[in-house]
Amino acid sequence: MNPLLASLTLAAVAASGAMLGLAGTAHAQAWPSKPVTLLVPFPPGGSTDMIARTLAPKLQEKLGGTFIIENKAGAGGTVAAAQAKRAPADGYTVFVSSLGPYVIGPHLIKGVAYDPLKDFDYISVAVQAPNVLAVPAASPHKTLADVLAYHRAHPGKMSFASAGNGSSDHLTAELFWQQTGTTGLHIPYKGGAPAMSDLLGGQVDATFMNINTGLPNIKAGKLRALAITSTKRSPLLPDVPTMKESGLEGVTVTSWQAFAAPKGLPADIKARLHEAIVAGLNDPAVKTKLLDLGFEIVANTPEQFTAFQAAEFARWKTVIEVGKITAD
Repeated sequence: MNPLLASLTLAAVAASGAMLGLAGTAHAQAWPSKPVTLLVPFPPGGSTDMIARTLAPKLQEKLGGTFIIENKAGAGGTVAAAQAKRAPADGYTVFVSSLGPYVIGPHLIKGVAYDPLKDFDYISVAVQAPNVLAVPAASPHKTLADVLAYHRAHPGKMSFASAGNGSSDHLTAELFWQQTGTTGLHIPYKGGAPAMSDLLGGQVDATFMNINTGLPNIKAGKLRALAITSTKRSPLLPDVPTMKESGLEGVTVTSWQAFAAPKGLPADIKARLHEAIVAGLNDPAVKTKLLDLGFEIVANTPEQFTAFQAAEFARWKTVIEVGKITAD
């Protein structure tokens, strides 16, 4: 090739690359130029809603623009998940959800309008919280060993309350029974409040509740915590042993809240969102508030969340199928 022509060609390629780089930079800088919706698949007031509302102002501080909360409840969160899947992948819809729509609902509800393994770009698991095996203060059961002994002597008799079929407390109980080869009696309620009321009143024998749900009544002496489902003891309940410490393997469970977006989110926006979420979670005021409520900061990478989601999806699929659990 003519040296002059070769030089001109290289210059053109370099200029083209520079223009593409500038375009990418401009794209990143332009976002967000309109309000970003944090889509929450549950009513206001719950843990997931609280995480979204706690981080929204921190995202605004870090990224500029406006971040608004939209609560879209229905079908265990799967209605909002389908809405998130259909939204443009432009960074203006971010799905903020607990594990339900990501790894449980698709196994319980037939025909959900999204594929949790294919339809989202996973950004970060924000927080997680273990469950606690709790009984009323008047219960004769003082340890996990007491509960197991009763299960083996009276199969299917000990009642466990849950916030509903397919909820975290229900599935933890099912996992517990599967791992120990025992059976109990599942009593589903329409939400956590009535389940807690009957547990406190002694109408049901036990539950596997989220630590931040049970903490006030445990601290008040109205409930007795027997074991926790985390890998290590919680600083909020330092005297409560883990399931493993109590002699039971395989019942390590956390409930979690995470951020995702419709599949195809531009890489630059994904990186900026992730950075802002992690910074918000590690803000001293936010971190202290969440830790005091029983949440552990996770703030993992998109790659880690993607692998975690796939593992959790497979795990709960097995528990649901073995337990023959339905959403009804």
